[in-house]
Amino acid sequence: MKALLCKTFGPPEDLVVGEHPDPVPGDNEAVVRVHAAGVNFPDTLIIQNKYQFKPELPFSPGGECAGVIEAVGARVKHVKPGDKVIAFTGWGAFAEKVAADARALIPMPDGLDFVTAASFVMTYATSYHALKDRAALQAGETLVVLGASGGVGLAAIEIGKALGARVIAAASSPEKLEVCRQHGADETINYSSEDLKTRIKELTGGKGADVVYDPVGGDYSEAALRSMAWRGRFLVIGFANGEIPKIPLNLALLKGCAIVGVFWGDYAKREPMNNLTDLRTLLGWLNDGTLKPHVAGTYSLQQAPSAIRLLMDRKVSGKVVITPQDA
Repeated sequence: MKALLCKTFGPPEDLVVGEHPDPVPGDNEAVVRVHAAGVNFPDTLIIQNKYQFKPELPFSPGGECAGVIEAVGARVKHVKPGDKVIAFTGWGAFAEKVAADARALIPMPDGLDFVTAASFVMTYATSYHALKDRAALQAGETLVVLGASGGVGLAAIEIGKALGARVIAAASSPEKLEVCRQHGADETINYSSEDLKTRIKELTGGKGADVVYDPVGGDYSEAALRSMAWRGRFLVIGFANGEIPKIPLNLALLKGCAIVGVFWGDYAKREPMNNLTDLRTLLGWLNDGTLKPHVAGTYSLQQAPSAIRLLMDRKVSGKVVITPQDA
């Protein structure tokens, strides 16, 4: 089969498309023919050997995909060849086929296309777990979303609105902020030209943000934390900026606020039944149009390094998706 291969750790431009042995399912695995695979921020880290998972070289990146089961292992009874599924692999999905733990497969709902399925679960499940579970976001509260035009950012805007919050979206350009408004943002902040802390205070009448959703890191984290409301919750999602901020902890003391870590991958493993309940809610909202995933573009395996580079450089609004069956 063809696969996008990481033979040496480095930037996306070092990735190559080549032949790789077809996967064989283990006892609890299923081999999935990949029709679409979402590009996520961890993909930019794993190819540089900067992620918590350390696959052996050579490997294919890609942790989220949708496709059709081709074969199953001896112990797999609940899915069968021909079933359409969403799969989470850690890595390996930027290929024509991938072996996945069958116990973690999600049946694709009727009427859902492969591209949308491959771009939905990781971003929306992360944001729902963050806002509903970790922050306990309440109707009428104010949510500030940093990096708001990215995949998890747009998901956070839509979920925040679905939960009844007032949403302030912060991003780095007028074009990105227009996408945020299209997905429901009530107010916007261009933090390339406006002072983040000052604008949050202005837009909240001096109260500050009840919840901050931060997938960016860097200097914006401290500025947002300084604009928290009393008993606010600051959600640590990730560090797309590339810089892990060093936060003065006296800010948490002075504001009586909480700094809360969000790691959906471990949550899904440790609390699978709670995660399943979350997914049912999200898929219901997707089906009724409450959630509208934004796919910026689809790319073949040959074009995949460019797609990863766009995400790495934060030039993508929403998600980009690899379609390995395309020439």
